[in-house]
Amino acid sequence: VLALGDISGKGLAASMWTTHLVSLVSARSAVHCEPEVVVAGVNRDVCLTASTVPLASLFVARLDPVSGKLDYCSAGHPPALLMRANGKLESLSEGGLLLGVVATAPYLRGSVVLGAGDVLLAYSDGVLEAQNGSEEEFGVQRIEAKLRASTLTLNDERINRTSAESILFSMLGSVQDFAASYPLVDDLSLVVIRRDQ
Repeated sequence: VLALGDISGKGLAASMWTTHLVSLVSARSAVHCEPEVVVAGVNRDVCLTASTVPLASLFVARLDPVSGKLDYCSAGHPPALLMRANGKLESLSEGGLLLGVVATAPYLRGSVVLGAGDVLLAYSDGVLEAQNGSEEEFGVQRIEAKLRASTLTLNDERINRTSAESILFSMLGSVQDFAASYPLVDDLSLVVIRRDQ
């Protein structure tokens, strides 16, 4: 099970809520393996906690490493990207509302199968919103372009196959190069999964 989330706000309060959210996800995923059930349960828990809970986004996925089947659910999180070995890009956006909005909000499950050479990228909004000196955001188009460039290199038979770790550091480097000396005001969280065969 993979989970990537983001809490609104900064500082100690956001850190404390992050720890609480991690424990909720862990507790729910220990009982249920369906991502949409985990997300719906965490949402109910967050809504019942208190009215002071900050809004949070969450992407939860369950991967079967043998078949490559990935079931996922997104609670208002930026859509994860699946770059196929053939160059086709898919946006994984099934799910529902941000956590903490409506206790009874429905959440939908999405399913895909990762084939050989496919790469999954999940990221936080801090990657999207990183700005350069001209106050331009890194944005989805740059994320897609960098992922596509990494994947084309990855699948070129003449070049050594690039690992998920190399793609991750390449993506992070691209965001930092884009921002240059402009301060990053949000976290940069990335998860890269690549299926070899």
